[in-house]
Amino acid sequence: MLPGFFSTTTQKGTILLIHGWPQTSYQFRHVISPLTTAGYRLVIPDYRGAGQSSKPASGYDKITMATDLHTLVREHLGFKEKIHIVGHDIGGMIAYAYATRFADHVASVVWGECPLPGTTLYDEVKRSDDVFHFLFHRVLDLPEALVAGRERVYIRHFFDKQSFNTAWITQGAMDVYASAFEQPGAMRAGFEIYRAFERDAAENREWWELEGKCGVPALGLVGGEFLLKGLAGEMMEEGHVEGAWSVRVVEGSGHYVAEEQPEGFAREVLGFVGGIELESCNG
Repeated sequence: MLPGFFSTTTQKGTILLIHGWPQTSYQFRHVISPLTTAGYRLVIPDYRGAGQSSKPASGYDKITMATDLHTLVREHLGFKEKIHIVGHDIGGMIAYAYATRFADHVASVVWGECPLPGTTLYDEVKRSDDVFHFLFHRVLDLPEALVAGRERVYIRHFFDKQSFNTAWITQGAMDVYASAFEQPGAMRAGFEIYRAFERDAAENREWWELEGKCGVPALGLVGGEFLLKGLAGEMMEEGHVEGAWSVRVVEGSGHYVAEEQPEGFAREVLGFVGGIELESCNG
């Protein structure tokens, strides 16, 4: 079950937007209007374990989560053309898994604001104090016990720490996100996403060895004040075919680009996907 937002505009194709953690499909509320006005049909689901989606005990590796979304698009919605994928944070990891494993069904991929498991950058930063939660979330059961009843305080820490333009962190936004993560099983599901990182890393490295790098046209999209902005190009190079990728920076934004600078986010996404020629899918 993957509730979220769906629009019916079809003039220029479909964009699948994949949110990050600790967020839901609500993350993209400010960019719906410019993207639909530009002629794109949008699919903005809550991925497995988030928002109003079901919260199973397992299946939080990024291939499984990408398969969930592929099934939604192809089977439940019945879209046969290639789609554009835009992923942020955890959604970026899912977007990459989607673009590699289902490349014949993807026109382009935009992702960023995350160290992709399997890359050198991921190995270098995963033990950094700046991403302490990468290790904390992997501890079994303890995070759930410590955060229970304090979900709002915990997720607010990430919003405050990782934002440059904090004006987006309104009482209303906090109420939406806190309500989502106060649901039974929601925090556990989020922690399971991080517990799957080493499996994700192994699967990405195996894919590169056996199948090669991602050949889908790709854009790395990062905030101008993002902690790892300067290393985004190196990470894209590790995961994408030479000449198939580029990096764009949205100035005045920290980690939460679609909320801190929605106009810049929409401008960069539209500028990139607008140059991609859509084709029907193979198979």
